[in-house]
Amino acid sequence: MAKIKRIGVLTSGGDAPGMNAAIRAVTRTAIYFHLEVIGIRQGYQGMIQGNFRELKAHSVSDIIQRGGTFLKTARSDEFKTAEGRKKAYDNLVNADINGVVVIGGDGTFTGARIFNEEYEIPFVGIPGTIDNDIYGTDYTIGYDTCLNTVVDAVDKIRDTASAHNRLFFIEVMGAEAGFIALRSGIATGAEAIMIPEL
Repeated sequence: MAKIKRIGVLTSGGDAPGMNAAIRAVTRTAIYFHLEVIGIRQGYQGMIQGNFRELKAHSVSDIIQRGGTFLKTARSDEFKTAEGRKKAYDNLVNADINGVVVIGGDGTFTGARIFNEEYEIPFVGIPGTIDNDIYGTDYTIGYDTCLNTVVDAVDKIRDTASAHNRLFFIEVMGAEAGFIALRSGIATGAEAIMIPEL
């Protein structure tokens, strides 16, 4: 395999707080090691469409305090097809991108694995999902912020519930993983916690 000189970075799937900080860290670290960095806008769909822009140190200044992801994100049904992945590969080759950093959740990582098996382009995955459901990680990017936001909201809802002698049911995000429900329920003293794993 040839030496990596230019990498792509993308965010895919749902956005999570901290993705911009990860993009900034990837970009500035790569530049420090004399690599060129190409931002791939709108995730795998942007890879298919060739939606690329060069990132410099100044491109990623003043983004870490912003929510979302300044590279934008999308879910791509086309990337799930062999034809879509072939278009993405051709665009990477044409742009001389020989390594990709992906920031996202389980769908993002699955896409990277399949693409790597087909085309042997190296991928590095940074777990970024509020769901905290990436195997082998303690905390994913976005999980802590999500958890603190839920705890803050539940504390306020509890004030209203107790003022009216009511019991409230609160549903939180998390897809098929109960990490947000479990931890926020413990932190707020919930009477009962229901999680999809049980």
